[in-house]
Amino acid sequence: MADVLSLSQIRKSYNVGTPVETEILHGIDLTLAAGEFVALMGPSGSGKSTLLNIIGLLDQPTSGTVSINGHNTAGLPDSEVTALRGHAIGFVFQYHYLISAFTAAENVMMPRLVDHGRRTDAMQDVAYGLLADVDLTRWRDNRANNMSGGQQQRVAIARALAMNPSLVLADEPTGNLDSVSADSVFDLMRRINKERSTTFLIVTHNLELAQRCDRILDVVDGRISGQEAGASGPAAG
Repeated sequence: MADVLSLSQIRKSYNVGTPVETEILHGIDLTLAAGEFVALMGPSGSGKSTLLNIIGLLDQPTSGTVSINGHNTAGLPDSEVTALRGHAIGFVFQYHYLISAFTAAENVMMPRLVDHGRRTDAMQDVAYGLLADVDLTRWRDNRANNMSGGQQQRVAIARALAMNPSLVLADEPTGNLDSVSADSVFDLMRRINKERSTTFLIVTHNLELAQRCDRILDVVDGRISGQEAGASGPAAG
């Protein structure tokens, strides 16, 4: 089976061709296999946000190749990149970005609605199933603005899974939560990772949570290094 993600010699520069050209990423190589649960750490300004945008096909490298599920994205037209991103990659952010006037189920349906263009019963069934997976069946008809922060982030995770992606990118997904809610959301992502073999790449500043991942990638000055998780090892499913 092909790796879910493969980066080869990724470089990213800004102001290319000008006297102030600056290279942010310096030849990064990285592979993520199916079912991995990986933390991405690094200080502000290290290049991790730039790297995450490139992995998520939201930005293009200056040079190097990005392959998702064995598909080299170099040279693909924008429409094909958009389609690949929409089907293969799910996103969870520090702020949930739910539509507050919509119900939990309607928010989870949004990726499929955008993809198909109209609402279907099957779409609703998928949303209900995902909300059950994140323990929110009782709240599926609640408007997002009537839910707690932890519940809203669970809806965001369900939404990220709506297209059954092989890779979920989570950017500080627990950053706005209290410690109890953060731990609960982390455990939820870990359970989904184990049950679905979905690959997770989680940007976090929380070393305690990072040490419960399979491995930790450190981005420092535009370069990446990896290490195994701490003595605690991966969290139990």
